[in-house]
Amino acid sequence: MRRLFSTFAQGWPGVGLLLLRFVLGIALIWRAVGRLSSDPSTLVTVLSVLGIGAGLLLLMGLWTPVAATLVAAIELWKIYWKLGDPWIYLLLATIAVAIAMVGPGFWSVDARLYGWKRIEPPARKT
Repeated sequence: MRRLFSTFAQGWPGVGLLLLRFVLGIALIWRAVGRLSSDPSTLVTVLSVLGIGAGLLLLMGLWTPVAATLVAAIELWKIYWKLGDPWIYLLLATIAVAIAMVGPGFWSVDARLYGWKRIEPPARKT
């Protein structure tokens, strides 16, 4: 993960990325649960379960580039198969691509696991 992002954005940019991840994750989970509440086809069920999983990963900020790329692929797949309003899917795919390219931000599990660590050497004894 560290090789993908040289730094994890802090301050207001980090809060902005947190907000983007939350909005995308909640939207994915909300829409997938709504689709699963009816009697969906097998394709819609598989896409919904993948969407819920990716949404949970985005909410936590874990494996963010992988989850966001998966979301973009799923949303573009939905546009191709005409499973609903293409503009919503295009918007969600665009947000997912932006998150995959920019990174998870400071307020994520990825930053805690893979971020730069500061190691303080012990003081010299003289």
